[in-house]
Amino acid sequence: MAQFTYKARKKSGEAVNGSVEASDRSAAALQIERIGLMPVSISAPRGVIKPARSAAVAVSSEAKSGEKLGFRALFTRGPCRPKLQELAMYTHQLANLLKAGMPLIMALRSMESLSTRGIPSEVSRQLKQDVTEGRSLSDSMARQSHVFPDLVINMVRAGEQSGALEEVLRRQSVHFERFAEVQSKFKAAMIYPAVVCVVGGALVIFFMTVMLPKFMTLFDNTRIELPALTRMLISISNFLSGYWWALLLASVASVVLFRRYRATPSGRAGLDRLVMKLPVVGSVFRLNLFGQFARTLSTLLQNGVPVLQALRITEQVIPNVVLKEAISRTREAVTDGKTLAQPLAKSRLFPQLMIDLIKIGEETGDVPSSLANLADMYENDLKVALGAMTNLIQPVIIVAIAFVVGFMLLGVMSAMFKITESIATR
Repeated sequence: MAQFTYKARKKSGEAVNGSVEASDRSAAALQIERIGLMPVSISAPRGVIKPARSAAVAVSSEAKSGEKLGFRALFTRGPCRPKLQELAMYTHQLANLLKAGMPLIMALRSMESLSTRGIPSEVSRQLKQDVTEGRSLSDSMARQSHVFPDLVINMVRAGEQSGALEEVLRRQSVHFERFAEVQSKFKAAMIYPAVVCVVGGALVIFFMTVMLPKFMTLFDNTRIELPALTRMLISISNFLSGYWWALLLASVASVVLFRRYRATPSGRAGLDRLVMKLPVVGSVFRLNLFGQFARTLSTLLQNGVPVLQALRITEQVIPNVVLKEAISRTREAVTDGKTLAQPLAKSRLFPQLMIDLIKIGEETGDVPSSLANLADMYENDLKVALGAMTNLIQPVIIVAIAFVVGFMLLGVMSAMFKITESIATR
């Protein structure tokens, strides 16, 4: 038996220091949980050393794991972050277990049965092992940064320090659910236009490459000078039929060049700035970005994350490079002692209403509430803007497809009328 010193917190959030006698760190953590405390850190005496495996076992296991990893690497992709809905489900379930009075280690043991595509059960198993060894939950999550983003890690750390871990986890689930809802609505608004464009393009290509050549054989046998519109249509059809491979190569090359240009800092910044300035789509993107900024920063500040750290995490969450740079300059200005509203106004990217409400929040000492109200407002405006954009894009696409189809029909029908007229005059 060895003497382990620990730092823990009561359910009320009060910090407690003490010591227990146990055979190892895991047994010490279980003893601490039995007395109703949540362990934060457990320090082992210097003389206690973890039992090591034999060299033969270590080498063989490493060789086997290396072979498995090498084999799997040929057929598996690298680790990817879970979806927002999966993070919302995970944090919500963990919050429910803690609210029921279950100790953290037991809650993580129960979470092992909650396995999704984005967060497998091995994640909860590793978290339980790390917490059992004396690490905090936030440090354990930081060891799996490919699953848990900085937003989750820092909010959990703030919840541990304030003793409100369950409440923080519940707020995280609400935060991720709102973001997932906004993303799903944005994707749903783009599904119909994308389907119409794909189907319309496929029909046009089918007509130009399959149907029109059959009409051309009829035109060739008549020996009649065809109208200019029909000759233009036939030239386009011949080009598509004979040089489709060149168009395919040009399309692939264009995609590759576009992606390479977008990968450069100047290209990414230029495209992000262009998207924000587009007539209808730009308004939707701006509302989405402002809502993300306000919601993320509000959630972090409400859970006790320091403002500089909250700005750094928000900068990582925002996908737009132009806003990232503005938030970075804001963080530097706040470090120098300025308020939050001043550098945001200086960037000339954020709307005046946001700056005014943040300024009011700074004067009243309640910036998180002001940001939360802004996030609600922008999310509501985003719903309206998405509906307006969908209602505008749908008729535009339909009219464009109708124009192309009308052009093709007119080209064919004008030739048919010319042939009929020549036969009638004979």
